[in-house]
Amino acid sequence: MGLLAGALSASLAAPLPARAQYDPWEDPAEWPNVFISPFGQPFRAKDGAPYPVSTWFKQADKNADGKLDKDEFLADAGFFFDALDVNKDGILDSAEVARYEQRIAPEILGFRVKVSDAGRDVAGLYGGRLWLAQGGPAGQGVIGALPPDAVDPNDAASKVPHSLDESRNGASPFSFFDAPEPVTAADLDFNGIIRKKNFLRLAGVHFKSLDRKGEGYLVLAQLPKTHAQEVLERARKRR
Repeated sequence: MGLLAGALSASLAAPLPARAQYDPWEDPAEWPNVFISPFGQPFRAKDGAPYPVSTWFKQADKNADGKLDKDEFLADAGFFFDALDVNKDGILDSAEVARYEQRIAPEILGFRVKVSDAGRDVAGLYGGRLWLAQGGPAGQGVIGALPPDAVDPNDAASKVPHSLDESRNGASPFSFFDAPEPVTAADLDFNGIIRKKNFLRLAGVHFKSLDRKGEGYLVLAQLPKTHAQEVLERARKRR
């Protein structure tokens, strides 16, 4: 499931631009073509390609009839849970959640993953391309998880504290639901671990929310658009 890496771009060694000069959230051309499923699985496509919600739908619609019923929806949720449950104990602990956030869906931490990097895996985020590097106090740039030799130790940029940028609500812009961290949202017992039964329980709630007409199935054309999809579509119309 690892989706990151490649060689670290030399451009990362340069000082970060000021927020006033560059804010990818304000430039539609810089938005990544990413969809994050109701269960937290990221789907990425190249710039200009169709929005990858269709890739998720095709994966979940096992019988390919164009209708995603509740059983298929829950099966897709279970598939992703099992992929995250490395030790197969039926729960997701803090280490497995960290693996999800850092290796599988780093978009929720403020990183952009190039489609060309898919299929590779590295420890941490080394090699992932920063796409949101502007948060922090007073607009101070924040670099997260760069390797020690990525920047000049005498460069001011290297002294920026490592932290996560959660200022843009994590997965929410790429998802149907306002859940910055869709996996930990299933911690329904509020004890720091995610049980599969609760993961599937939340998936059931999501299905009901999406099945607005109570038809017992979803069709792609009637699904809501994510904020990212709307931004990308508006940008394409201007071209």
